[in-house]
Amino acid sequence: MRNTLSRRKVIALCAAAGGAALVPLGTQPRAGSEPLVEWTGISLGSVSTIRLSHPDRRAGKALLRRAVAEARRLEAIFSLYREDTALSELNRTGVLVGPPSELVHLLHLCDEMWRTTDGAFDASVQPIWRCYADHFSVSNANPEGPPPQKLAEAVDLTGWSNVRFNLDRISFAHRGMALTLNGIAQGYITDRVIEILRADGITSSLVDMGEIRTIGNHPDGRAWQTAIDTGTPKNLTLDLVDKAVATTSADGFRFDTNGRCNHLFNPATGHCAGARESRTVVAPAAAIADALSTALIFMDDNATRRALARVPGTRLVLESAKG
Repeated sequence: MRNTLSRRKVIALCAAAGGAALVPLGTQPRAGSEPLVEWTGISLGSVSTIRLSHPDRRAGKALLRRAVAEARRLEAIFSLYREDTALSELNRTGVLVGPPSELVHLLHLCDEMWRTTDGAFDASVQPIWRCYADHFSVSNANPEGPPPQKLAEAVDLTGWSNVRFNLDRISFAHRGMALTLNGIAQGYITDRVIEILRADGITSSLVDMGEIRTIGNHPDGRAWQTAIDTGTPKNLTLDLVDKAVATTSADGFRFDTNGRCNHLFNPATGHCAGARESRTVVAPAAAIADALSTALIFMDDNATRRALARVPGTRLVLESAKG
């Protein structure tokens, strides 16, 4: 998540507008290359950007409108911050009959990542979020966080194995359970936009719908580039060709001033990630990079190696517990 609770990455786009700590590295196409057509707006609370190379600017703009409309449609299913979404209805009632197929598909991805990470990625941690949010909603809240008993009650309501879903119905095993898709939905929407662009024949694009994924090279022939804010004077630059990248950082949202209580929760304990923890993952798809960058924060070196080995084409490119 980022400062708006859903802005999670600490990535600066070097080939597109938007993002935090923008570090341009020469974004203009070379003479003779196709012009870039672009859109910048808001998706799932994030400043988002799509840039693509298209020989016909008018047709390129029309394609962008289709892609953005699809992102908006998916947001109306996955968002936690709108009361009228399918996810919000599920969390209110504990059951959703005839759910949108996209929601079921995303839950299958959540299940896959839960298994890949041995439970470190768990979309059912929303009760823990509510516990922290309720605790810090009062002016004299203990900065150490919720009382142990309250936190234990929230952890008891967490557990991916208690989420039942198929194309006909989604339900929770226990009253009070709830889901958050903030650790994977932005990546999923990014992937869906990529699918739309590819289907239209696009061979050069950079999409950032909260997470980043590219098609091919930049139109001038070089790789698309992103710069990751490492918290040091020297940023890390990545070349991306048909790859996705995501960074999860504990300082994206803080309940307290020092960041001890933040938006990243260990599903087994309810405790938050260290205030300076962050992970950056490159993967074939944005949803995978999104989920892994979240889960790896709570995994030791051996568990991290096992998880990455289970998903071909993934790699951890930055791990930091420093400012």
